Amino acid sequence: MTSNNKKAAVITRHAVSNYGSVLQSYALQKAICSLGYECEIIDYIREDEQYKNIADTLVKKSSWNKNPVSRLIYKAIQAPEHIRMGRAFEKYRNDLIQTTELRYSSLAELKSNPPDADIYCTGSDQVWGAIGNNENDGAYFLEFAPKGKKKIAYAASFGKTDINAGNLNRIKEWLDDYDYITVRESSAVKMVNRLGINGVSQVLDPTLLLNKSQWSELIKKEILGEYILLYQLHSNPEMDNYAKKFAKKANMKLLRLTPLFHRVFKSGKAVYLPDISDFLSYVKNAKYVITDSFHATAFAINFNTPFIDILPGETKTRNQSILELTGLTGQILNDYNDYSFINKNVDFTYANEIIARQREESIKLLKQILDD
Repeated sequence: MTSNNKKAAVITRHAVSNYGSVLQSYALQKAICSLGYECEIIDYIREDEQYKNIADTLVKKSSWNKNPVSRLIYKAIQAPEHIRMGRAFEKYRNDLIQTTELRYSSLAELKSNPPDADIYCTGSDQVWGAIGNNENDGAYFLEFAPKGKKKIAYAASFGKTDINAGNLNRIKEWLDDYDYITVRESSAVKMVNRLGINGVSQVLDPTLLLNKSQWSELIKKEILGEYILLYQLHSNPEMDNYAKKFAKKANMKLLRLTPLFHRVFKSGKAVYLPDISDFLSYVKNAKYVITDSFHATAFAINFNTPFIDILPGETKTRNQSILELTGLTGQILNDYNDYSFINKNVDFTYANEIIARQREESIKLLKQILDD
């Protein structure tokens, strides 16, 4: 589509060392560009989320934060792993995403020299949830956008089903300043409505704005074979054990896809830190995906790959929302002794119809809030 010479600047959690973070950023940028706009992802990476500082950030939340010696040991173990992972994902981002020339590390930097754009957009993922020391970051609420500029949100998410009570008034002030708000989960619609803000729409996660064929264009080689793919974000020994037994009962090999080196020693044959092409190919071609990840769930649905969803505790609303929308709640594992999925065919007919319709409606709404 021909450019209309207008530019959108999107701020989102693009720099977390996570496949979903990179791919949802790429998808939203691609969707906005397809509608005739220039689009840059604002290269905002908080100091505490820069990969060189992740070990320092994590130790403060861990049981190792007791004394200088234990903290030193923790960081000595964790820092090399996160630096290696961070460098790899930095390359993946550079290959896929067009970011602003300037990199910002604080809200103050954004306010003093905001990127030039006609429209400022809060992108998707857990942008409106608590970050760091349980605080909401004004950068993701576009506090830095110049006065008079259009402010929109596409598929923003709180990640949970409640808002920190101490931040309610501040969040309401931020959201009141938006021209248009769309969110990813049905629970987020209710949360924003409870703040007295109406006219909020639910839309698809950006990764679902692209269809199976469009994602397959990023795959350089198809990874074939009879395998169960385990993609696990949260530490969960029961999940590990279940996946191991599931693969054995299904008489298939278990592959554990992980960007974290210390997890290569857990159950399954490790696929360590694959690139974006291989990540997509492994999900697309698995006989079954076992996951607690929202985006792995979304890609399994998009590729029509059979999957088992293990809800990830307090952030489970993200997974539940997409499963309810697509009529696939039957893929949620409720009992770690349930292996009936092995002989179960997953009918994606309804899910495909819903996603196709919602994709069309979401893109139409995205165009409307950009153009209006």
